[in-house]
Amino acid sequence: MIKAINHDQSFLQQRAIPATKQDLNIGIDLQDTLKAHQNECIGMAANMIGVNKAVIIATLGPFNVVMYNPQITQKLIPYQTEEGCLSLQGKRPVTRYRQIKVTFYNQEWQPQSLQLSDLPAEIIQHEVDHLNGILI
Repeated sequence: MIKAINHDQSFLQQRAIPATKQDLNIGIDLQDTLKAHQNECIGMAANMIGVNKAVIIATLGPFNVVMYNPQITQKLIPYQTEEGCLSLQGKRPVTRYRQIKVTFYNQEWQPQSLQLSDLPAEIIQHEVDHLNGILI
């Protein structure tokens, strides 16, 4: 189901609660909502649709990948960039890393690990920041 984008900064600054298998429907809502905003958005966290659970979605190449309880376990090569967010107005400066490793559970609740670089890595870092209550 397509959900409204949350702009409440006090809610967005809360640390997300770990997801469970009972939260798989959040991934479906994120898929629907991201698709509705595909011209202006390439990633989304559950708190952006009003759900304080550790679930994100990111456009990684041709696929929209849902990640439950994502954890960045490695960060290499810092750089400065500017990012925007559907939940906030304007762009803001931020430090990101060119290469990361992220672990998570997929839609079948199987543990996964990905090595990402450049824009895919940046998307994941932005969305994981959302889960930690960090706004750009």
